[in-house]
Amino acid sequence: MFEYARPLHDLIEELRRIPGIGAKTAQRIAFYFLGLPTEDVDHLADVIKDAKQKIFYCSRCNNITHVEPCLICSDAHRSDDALCIVEEPFNISSIEKTGAFHGRYHVLLGALSPLRGRGPDELRLEKLIKRIRESAFKEIIIATNPNVEGEATALYLLKVLKDLGVRITRLAMGLPVGSDLDFADQVTIKKALEGRTELKE
Repeated sequence: MFEYARPLHDLIEELRRIPGIGAKTAQRIAFYFLGLPTEDVDHLADVIKDAKQKIFYCSRCNNITHVEPCLICSDAHRSDDALCIVEEPFNISSIEKTGAFHGRYHVLLGALSPLRGRGPDELRLEKLIKRIRESAFKEIIIATNPNVEGEATALYLLKVLKDLGVRITRLAMGLPVGSDLDFADQVTIKKALEGRTELKE
């Protein structure tokens, strides 16, 4: 059975650990790296290390940032009327590309998933609740992914936040059920934002 040289094999295996990267894609990326000049590979390694060392979570919203607070939290031109709750920092990028939302964000850094051992305690909602109580938000938009974990998280958030006196809405189901927000196109996300509905028990 054919096997790559050990260093190349190890590189391919590491690349396969990246979500969304299969065996063939990992091989193509590995061979691309091997074809680069040494200084380009060194630069890439330096950029990865630099990002790892300098990026952290915003203390206010949990978005990834290199400044405190993050650029969205410190933007005085954004509206304080609405707070959009997403699962992961990269979900913010998906919504921002639509140009349809100009409020604030809060990142949960995950979703409820009993199979993965992620319960309510892992969402660390104390910061979110405190933020809502201390702010003047008129609407909370729950923009968790339209899959089983996202729906469970949305229902749990409704239960926890319903007595805070703020209107709670959920992105409309223009988003396909079972998919991730990050893979939806901009038009779909924009329509979902425009057609969001109020959550009620």
